[in-house]
Amino acid sequence: MKTNDRTDVRRIIQDLRAAYVPNDAYRKLDEYFRMLLEQRRADMADGSASKLRGIVLIGRSGSGKTTAIQHLIRSNRELLRTDTSQEICELISLQVPSPATMKFVGTAVLQAAGYPLSRDKSASTIWDMVRQQLMFRQTLFLHLDEAQDLTRFQTENERRSVVNTLKSLMENSRWPVGLILSGMPEFKTLINQDPQLARRLYPVEIDRLNEFRNVGAVINLVQRYTGRAGIGINEDLSGENFAQRLIHAADYEFGLMAELVVQAITMALSRDGLDARLSLSHFADVFHMRSAAVDGLNPFIAEDFRRIDPRQVLDHDSMHSADDPRGPR
Repeated sequence: MKTNDRTDVRRIIQDLRAAYVPNDAYRKLDEYFRMLLEQRRADMADGSASKLRGIVLIGRSGSGKTTAIQHLIRSNRELLRTDTSQEICELISLQVPSPATMKFVGTAVLQAAGYPLSRDKSASTIWDMVRQQLMFRQTLFLHLDEAQDLTRFQTENERRSVVNTLKSLMENSRWPVGLILSGMPEFKTLINQDPQLARRLYPVEIDRLNEFRNVGAVINLVQRYTGRAGIGINEDLSGENFAQRLIHAADYEFGLMAELVVQAITMALSRDGLDARLSLSHFADVFHMRSAAVDGLNPFIAEDFRRIDPRQVLDHDSMHSADDPRGPR
């Protein structure tokens, strides 16, 4: 491969990694976010305060929750100041720390807001400081990722404290802050624990892929990515069987599926340069690279691929049944 070709390949690969193909859940997330932002801007302009709401984004591991939020922030940079190095930061995003005690979470929010604690303080004092700092930074939205950790290893009283603290941020009369909470399905338990909190959050759930309903969408996504990369695509990637294998290999999760597609195109480009054609073998090789699976446990090779547990790695001895091998009906 010529030096110029290598440069072009690297550029294409970087572009693919940064690309994001919206799904229905993302479009709903973006719609709700822009609506909340517009309402908050209007309230600030006339000095009024309507009941502040937030968003809860639910999805399994690999569904693409974190990527969706990252793209949401990037795509709204013209409307929202998100640079944490600046004095005004209208959206602060962080991952819930573990263990997710209210004290640790409050400390993490302060650190994300650029105000690290220099000495130990009580949880109530820390959250008072959080509210003050969010007002000082003129923060409109606080995003907590992996929010399901707020419910793990907690007593009933601790969970109640979490709910009350989250509500207090949105109900703060001096400076209310909209919440964006993203987490695993188990986080629904905490949200539904308090009907008042549930009513204040617009719910968005990233559904699992279905091997029958989503065949066309999956093939279209592969074609969009190869078109963006400017490479060809083999006929063996245009049929229902390939789409179903890809969906199963991604454990029926949208985020994992998109990741597999980008990695397969990256492999094709790295091997064959700008003349590459994406084929089933690239997907098989990527799956092997990610799992060390032998051919009999590779969904892109094995005949009875639905019996394979795509989450297993370094397992060469037996077949595994996934929880729901054909996805939701």
